[in-house]
Amino acid sequence: MSLSTHVKPISYLKANAAKIAAELKNDGEAYIITQNGEAAMVVQSVAEYEQTQETLAMLKMLTQSDKDIKQGNMHDAKTVLAQLRSRRGL
Repeated sequence: MSLSTHVKPISYLKANAAKIAAELKNDGEAYIITQNGEAAMVVQSVAEYEQTQETLAMLKMLTQSDKDIKQGNMHDAKTVLAQLRSRRGL
C-alpha cells in the first residue's frame, strides 16, 4: 500500500466519494482518512474487508488449535476416523 498517496483529509472523502469508491473497487488500496490532522478511519473496498475478515478468522482458528495442542486436547487422525466410521456404521 502506498500510504503517502492514500492519506487524505475527510473533506477529500466528502468531495470525491464516487472517485474513491471506483479506485477502491479497481485497485483495492485502502485510504487513511484524517480529521483535524489525525488518522480517523480507514476506507477500503468490500472485497478487501472480506479478505481481511477471512484472514483474521483463520488466524483465530490457528491460535485456538495451538492452544488445544498445548493443553493436550487432541486426537490422532486414526482414532478420529475410526470414531467417525463407527458413528456412521461403516
